[in-house]
Amino acid sequence: MSSKYVRVGAIIAVVAALSAWAILSGGVAAILKYKSEILHLTQQHIMLVAYSGGPAIVVGVILGILLTRRRARRICEPVMQVLSIATAIPTLAIIALAMMALGVGRPPALVALFLHALLPIVRNTVEGLRQLPPPELECARGMGMTPSQTLFLVELPEALPIIAQGVRVALVVNVGVAPLAYLVGGGGLGDLIFSGIDLFEPAMMLAGAIPTAALAVSLDFLLSRLTRLLVSPGIRNHDAIVTQN
Repeated sequence: MSSKYVRVGAIIAVVAALSAWAILSGGVAAILKYKSEILHLTQQHIMLVAYSGGPAIVVGVILGILLTRRRARRICEPVMQVLSIATAIPTLAIIALAMMALGVGRPPALVALFLHALLPIVRNTVEGLRQLPPPELECARGMGMTPSQTLFLVELPEALPIIAQGVRVALVVNVGVAPLAYLVGGGGLGDLIFSGIDLFEPAMMLAGAIPTAALAVSLDFLLSRLTRLLVSPGIRNHDAIVTQN
């Protein structure tokens, strides 16, 4: 079983366990007291993931492409090691360092989430482009394609499934990390989670934890469907280009 399904299965199990506990303990009514806060903070949570994940996708894919070009291949591994080190730093430490430069609020949280999402996107982009069979590149050159045409018509369509998997991992993980934004006043569902822990209010904590887990599962499902829609046409177009030769 792949790690992707293990991760999704674990999230689903958490959601089911928390929901069952809330129902059996009669805590549903207590959780629904925070309905307005849940809706407001869920919007903030989604914005945190979108504002950090969007730039991470753009920068990560571009950086991955540049690292696979002939002139930059010798620095590919050093750059990947630097990104790995940055990701290994605890998110709280990154938030604290960013807070020293940017102050409290949303900016330091966005910086931390951006860095957290960057590595899987860059790594999968590099690996996806590296796995393209050399004969296909030679075929594209033999057809008279320019480097740009080869990249956009052959390389990226072939690598798209692997790149999409990296994006899924980055965004889903960011949903789970985003509650830490509360610690610097960044908003999100962490407000309910950490406030519930501080006040010893299980209902308040679950009012933040259950939507966070549900967001992660929903996002993973939506991205998997979107990936299938995007990948299939790309593969068909790529196969058509190869067949023309």
